[in-house]
Amino acid sequence: MREMKIFSGRANPELTRRICDYLDIPQGRISIGNFPDGEIRCKIDEDVRGRDVFLVQPTCPPVNENLMELLIMIDSFVRASAERITAVLPYYGYARQDRKDEGRVPITAKLVANLITRAGADRALTMDLHAYQLQGFFDIPVDHLFAAPVLINYFLESGVTAKPDDLVIVSPDEGSIKRALVFKERLGGRLAIVDKRRSDAEHTKQENIIGGPVAGKIVMMFDDMISTASSICGAAKRLKEAGARKVYVGATHGVLCGPAIARISEAPIDEVVLTDTIPLTPERSHAKIKVQSVAPLLGEAIKRIHREESVSELF
Repeated sequence: MREMKIFSGRANPELTRRICDYLDIPQGRISIGNFPDGEIRCKIDEDVRGRDVFLVQPTCPPVNENLMELLIMIDSFVRASAERITAVLPYYGYARQDRKDEGRVPITAKLVANLITRAGADRALTMDLHAYQLQGFFDIPVDHLFAAPVLINYFLESGVTAKPDDLVIVSPDEGSIKRALVFKERLGGRLAIVDKRRSDAEHTKQENIIGGPVAGKIVMMFDDMISTASSICGAAKRLKEAGARKVYVGATHGVLCGPAIARISEAPIDEVVLTDTIPLTPERSHAKIKVQSVAPLLGEAIKRIHREESVSELF
């Protein structure tokens, strides 16, 4: 482990600290700040020549600031002669702009992958990408982790799933069916799907519930992220109208932008379980929201990458 160093950007330093605690190694020393005009400055405060370097920096809001900071960090380590640089991206910003769904629009997810690669990253470590095919946008090796074990363990230990016959696993839209099946295999219960219709980037409408039934049942919904919470809260309302007894929500990334907290507060949701891929600031907290750490999962993956061992065996 002497040749490995883990450094943190300013996006989520607490997650980096937990990863280092799990691996029982000191966190790498780096100074990051801003010049008076807002430009980012970066200085590595220790020797990294020939080291295996891991940079932990989710590109969460403010996305552009955190992305630019990551690129500058990568360039710093390239010029400091690090042997290998792995960009650890617990949350990958711009992931939803992954295709041309209309004319004259960019594929920004690919552009960001190109920027990270051209900056000098040798590989990337990500978690629960919005679309699995985003791994192919990188021209470097990508290790893709899933937070499902963390969320599953939480609900198993909470006792909510004590009676599988009383449980319905719900996919909040058609695109999350495969994810819902993973949770169904581990937690049991039946499967249901909410028929979601999107009117624009911020507004959705939930029409029908396919499968189930959900009347009198404990319902669990799982998604990769909660952004404005429109889809999740709309689905929860529709499930309650259909007679669901309790509604639980699990998601990897708590983006929670715009009216998300207000919507969660007003929605008929008993509990929302998120991971710490994105830091939960006080203004984005709520009594309904519980946070579970993915640091042990990321730490184990980092250790396996460093030792050239299989990461897929984690799952």
